[in-house]
Amino acid sequence: MLVDFLADHDGSTGLSHYRLDLARSVPDCRPAVQIETSGEVLRVDTVAARFELAVGARFPFGQVSCSNGSAIDADQSGVTVSEDGCQNVLRIDKVVVEDRGPVRAVVRVEAKATGRPGLRGVILSARLHFFAGSAAVRCDLSLRNTRPARHPGGFWELGDTNSILLEDLALSLVWPRSGEDVRVCCSVDREASLSECGPSMELFQASSGGDRWDYRTHVNREGRVPLEFRGYRIRSSSGADAGMRATPLVTVANHAGALAATVPQFWQNFPQAITVDRSSLQLQFLPRQHRDGHELQAGEQKTWMAMVAFGVDSVTAEPLAWARTPLLARLSPQQYCRTGAVPYLLSSDEGTDANYERLVSAAIEGSDTFEKKREVIDEYGWRNFGDLYADHENTYYEGQSPVVSHYNNQYDAIAGMALQFMRSGDSRWWQPMLDCAGHVVDIDMYHTVEDRSIYDRGLFWHSAHYTDAGLSTHRAYPRAPGIYGGGPANEHNYAAGLMWHHFLTGDPASREAAIELATWVVEMDDGRKRVFRWLAGGDSGFASATGTPDYHGPGRGAGNSIAVLLVGFRLTGDRMFLEKAEALIRRCVHADDDVDAQDLLNAEVRWSYVVFLHALGRYLDEKVELGEVDTTYAYAQRALLAYADWMVRHERPYLDRVGELQYPTETWAAQEIWKPDVLAYAARYAPGTETSKAFLDRSAFFYRCAVDSLERFPTRTLTRPVVLLLSRGMMHRYLLAHPETLEVPDATGMEIPPPAPRFVTQKSRALKRFRWIAGAGLLAIGAATVWLLRALT
Repeated sequence: MLVDFLADHDGSTGLSHYRLDLARSVPDCRPAVQIETSGEVLRVDTVAARFELAVGARFPFGQVSCSNGSAIDADQSGVTVSEDGCQNVLRIDKVVVEDRGPVRAVVRVEAKATGRPGLRGVILSARLHFFAGSAAVRCDLSLRNTRPARHPGGFWELGDTNSILLEDLALSLVWPRSGEDVRVCCSVDREASLSECGPSMELFQASSGGDRWDYRTHVNREGRVPLEFRGYRIRSSSGADAGMRATPLVTVANHAGALAATVPQFWQNFPQAITVDRSSLQLQFLPRQHRDGHELQAGEQKTWMAMVAFGVDSVTAEPLAWARTPLLARLSPQQYCRTGAVPYLLSSDEGTDANYERLVSAAIEGSDTFEKKREVIDEYGWRNFGDLYADHENTYYEGQSPVVSHYNNQYDAIAGMALQFMRSGDSRWWQPMLDCAGHVVDIDMYHTVEDRSIYDRGLFWHSAHYTDAGLSTHRAYPRAPGIYGGGPANEHNYAAGLMWHHFLTGDPASREAAIELATWVVEMDDGRKRVFRWLAGGDSGFASATGTPDYHGPGRGAGNSIAVLLVGFRLTGDRMFLEKAEALIRRCVHADDDVDAQDLLNAEVRWSYVVFLHALGRYLDEKVELGEVDTTYAYAQRALLAYADWMVRHERPYLDRVGELQYPTETWAAQEIWKPDVLAYAARYAPGTETSKAFLDRSAFFYRCAVDSLERFPTRTLTRPVVLLLSRGMMHRYLLAHPETLEVPDATGMEIPPPAPRFVTQKSRALKRFRWIAGAGLLAIGAATVWLLRALT
């Protein structure tokens, strides 16, 4: 369930405790948000303010009125986009009620940028959150370029012909009676009190204000850093000032009413500006004060959150102070664990391991936290903020250090932070999770359906290994020695964290993104969407390949695809996703496989078979929860146990064979953490107590190898090893603490289908048929030539 409630809290650091009671009848809520529709007009009434949203009205607020009349000039207020010297006024073309409750309602409005050829494919949407008894609105404004990138040669860089170069994106709030004297007050950051700054002001955040504010992280399409100065500047009727990092709050008042606005992550998402004059207040999300165009890449999206109060704020004496320092509602760790919504979740004080806790806590405390890593390459700005710095790539980087490298949610950092938040109750995990989820949804995903099906809606890889990101930003493939190009692919696809983020926040954007990633898996494997469909039908094989196009055994390509499909099924209930996961399982493994022949001990090439087996365990968990002990359940159970049995007999720690590793770094110690979870799954699904115990003992062995060997590395706090541990390594401890979890249906005696024929990709099948057709054609031409020669003689 998603719970909205009005919290009575003074904003101090202390805790307030609430209890949720399930009542048979629901009392009336006063005041309450009321929504009604009249023709094409949607009216929202919060008691403190009234909104009219209609197709054709100015985007996004339409008409707004309070007790003393119109709060803004509805014909002049709204979002504008400027490109090539021309301003484009946006009007609503779609209104959808997404959430309707007495305390909070959410309405999504959309608009297309029309009238300018350069803005073709630009779509804006806004989720407007309305609150009972409040004139404040939360506006989540998203800008999307739906065009496909050209990515010539497989390189995805700034300057693509389908990028859009914007001069300005601004939300203007115009007073209903402009020209009257207004009183403007501003607080530059949370510590500064509101102070009057005259009838006009301009606050421009040009860069992050950090020590590396002009680092090459911020290169533009020309390869230069266009940032003008460090930090922000503010100019007003009262004078000028400057500083490093602003989180501004601005209020405007005259005898007709009042307005207040704040952008909570203002400096982090630079460049941004707020401008006030005698007629309007402007929130400039992409400001014209920036002396360069704002390039929105093809298939790229960006979302900004702003709070606007269209009248007196009934919550805090300082308007919208609560929006700059929001409250956090959470359950206790024990409650999160008891729900069972997150499998195998152990609270940090249950079955705890001091070494493990010390390793994962490096992300939020100490000298090398995720937050502190941001400063190393200035991982800020609207495109970068929220990503994690991939500092482990410095190890073998030969250029100017530090390398610019972006993590792009590798190994699902969002999931790890969400799980650590739930199991510990530590609020320091909360904001990094929110920031990372927002970044992944906006920047790391490819928001188009006009490219090839193997790319559309996909997730971009992390930056290329040991190479500066250059002009590729977060799209992985710059023009650099040893880089041959590519694009979104199945081996880098993670959705569980987006699902947990949605469950913890109710944010629909994360849910939509996770479902899109599951849909991407289905469509990339659909041979009907490929040019080869004319020569060969069936599946393409893109969803299951690992390493090379022709390998479709157990590997992270198929493993990630299966895991994401299970998320899609859980979020939608659409069995298409579950059935596709089952098809990939049958394609890649069988209980009768000759495991020795698959070269799985070749760590550099085949280490990721454990990712596949991990996904196989997730599938079995899903089937148990559904109560479906059928042939596919038996098939997966037998396959998991067969491979796990091989692991017990043959698998050994990676760092026991360093001579076989190209780079024997701390990452291999951290990658060990997959094995204990796989063997814990095998322990759960093994028939018989002795077999289960053998798997569990071996699980504990590999767990200790992972944690103890990683502890010995001075580089243990690098991003990749920490993320690997965040969401793994708890299973065997959970099973020991909860032995009842081992009681699952045994279907090992059930008859299962024989192994499927070795999978051949659609491309290989098509080329084979083409050669056959071409050969047959040559034979026919040869025969016809012989016949003709004979006829002529």
